[in-house]
Amino acid sequence: MSASLTVISDDLPAALGRDLAAAVDLAKAEKAASTRKAYGTDYRLFKAWCEAKGVSSLPAAAETVAAYLAAEANTVKASTLSRRVAAIRYAHKLAHLDTPTDSEAVKATLRGIRRTFGGAKLRKAPAVAAKLHSMVATAPAGLRGVRDRALLLLGFAGAFRRSELVALDVADIAETEAGLLVTIRRSKTDQEGQGVTIAIARGDVACPVKALREWLRASGIEAGPLFRSINKADRVAQVRLTDRSVATIVKAYAERAGFDSSSFSGHSLRSGFLTSAAANGASIFKMMDVSRHKSVDTLRGYVRDAELFKDHAGSGLL
Repeated sequence: MSASLTVISDDLPAALGRDLAAAVDLAKAEKAASTRKAYGTDYRLFKAWCEAKGVSSLPAAAETVAAYLAAEANTVKASTLSRRVAAIRYAHKLAHLDTPTDSEAVKATLRGIRRTFGGAKLRKAPAVAAKLHSMVATAPAGLRGVRDRALLLLGFAGAFRRSELVALDVADIAETEAGLLVTIRRSKTDQEGQGVTIAIARGDVACPVKALREWLRASGIEAGPLFRSINKADRVAQVRLTDRSVATIVKAYAERAGFDSSSFSGHSLRSGFLTSAAANGASIFKMMDVSRHKSVDTLRGYVRDAELFKDHAGSGLL
């Protein structure tokens, strides 16, 4: 969000200026960079709509927000509109203004949109173990194939979010006799950066430990970003891959293996691990050790999906 949205009183001593500006930056850092970027885009869309209608966007009236939601409901998903409401609320909080999104009129409009247009999320296909084996088997010879194989196997084995995967440095990895210890320094559920270390088990068919070791050997990377881009000359760059690159790689290998690439995303590695672990009878708490979910209820959906046909009430009836 733009710093211009933050109102600084003229009554404050000038000596506070630099420190106050630093405080504003720190306050905005409570949100992840990706969240602030999304909020910035969402608020600009709302502002443009308000300007076209000749109404104020900051401060915005509750009726303005409700009308905006209704105007967008036919073309924008309910989940996206919910995020735009959060962006509008955040903009008002930064500007020390009353938040129009707390109004029952806004809340009721959003509920009505979900009820009328549906609010179910479009779920991407999980890259379950069997599918992942097929995907990594298509990795081509050469440096790029070695990198992609390591990225896919580690991303699956650690149930990583794509942002977590590309944020890893060599210093975050420690190989032990039993597998890998991987330190995740910051994540979606750890915005304060307390960090957590998870264990990556070795594999029998496709081993993430061996794949990562081979990537580090082939690339010559000894420090810094773990997964990096590779140029057309087959040289490893200094910059790390982006989270969007993870999604691109997952989709590319899904297509190579003969799957519908449009149904896969960067999240497919994480959901694939959880779905496979649940189908294998893993304890939900052991799954949480790897995935770092804060809520059992969130993981319960993966367990349910994996056991839909287990002891089915209709088995043997027809």
